[in-house]
Amino acid sequence: MRYQFKFRPYQRRFLRSLTTNHGKWDIREGIILRLTNESGNVGWGEIAPISWFGSETLEQALDFCRQLPEEITDETIFSIPDELPACQFGFESAWEWGSGGDNFITPNFSLLYSALLPAGKAALNQWKTLWQQGYRTFKWKIGVDAIADELEIFESLIHTLPASTKLRLDANGGLSYEEANLWLRSCDNFKANGELPLEIEFIEQPLPVKKFQQMLELSLSYKTAIALDESVATLGQLAACHQQGWRGIFVIKPGIVGSPSRLRKFCHQHQIDTVFSSVFETAIARLAALQLAAELSRNNRAIGFGIDHFFEQEETWLQSLWNDL
Repeated sequence: MRYQFKFRPYQRRFLRSLTTNHGKWDIREGIILRLTNESGNVGWGEIAPISWFGSETLEQALDFCRQLPEEITDETIFSIPDELPACQFGFESAWEWGSGGDNFITPNFSLLYSALLPAGKAALNQWKTLWQQGYRTFKWKIGVDAIADELEIFESLIHTLPASTKLRLDANGGLSYEEANLWLRSCDNFKANGELPLEIEFIEQPLPVKKFQQMLELSLSYKTAIALDESVATLGQLAACHQQGWRGIFVIKPGIVGSPSRLRKFCHQHQIDTVFSSVFETAIARLAALQLAAELSRNNRAIGFGIDHFFEQEETWLQSLWNDL
């Protein structure tokens, strides 16, 4: 099959800076793809890289798109190298969209969502609005401020949140080994003392990627679960961690993990415990990501796509992007 290929870069400004251990993030940049097949069916895709998380850079993705001819084939789409995982996802999901027709565009999802809280004290107020919107699982960024301050806020937060809440703590690899032990011990102690009316579901990526063995050790030493995130950003990393013995939770970001078809194959083969999560993509990539989450999620874990409150809602942004350029 041959496809007419067009692409447009985009920029979306966060309503407020997103603060993580990796720094502040103000503008989400990416690329929207359009594939039109010989029958006139149109498929949309999105390349939404996060280079500091393990994907290619935006410039590498743009270079790849610019060097392609205006007409491409299935072979082009399925031979994108592993060094371009966000491109793999964008092109293959556009191909699936074009093949799936209305079933892809109007899916029927029954998924639980997790909402992202801001770092620091702002979380103590932000959760209320999100709770009213129906969220019951929250993720809070840690490893951003001094650990003593964060533990104090954490104690306030867990005694403020309603009893049926699930809370995830995300360090983005920003803790030392001693700090990770302190966080895990604190979580275990709250559970053991019966002081905790809510559930601490897991601590996400407590240590840097290179500290895999220490995270494996920690996962066996505490009752509080650990989830890998940055360590499993791409399919290659996912397979490597599984091969090295990780049987805990895998946080999968479809937008940067790589080929959707290969991801399906891996998840079906190994039946891993997954949490699907956003890369602050637009509705284009989110639709493709939710397709995968609905198909591959296990253990009824909430998916990390509660991020709408970080952007202004623009109903016609795609049409404007395509027509204005």
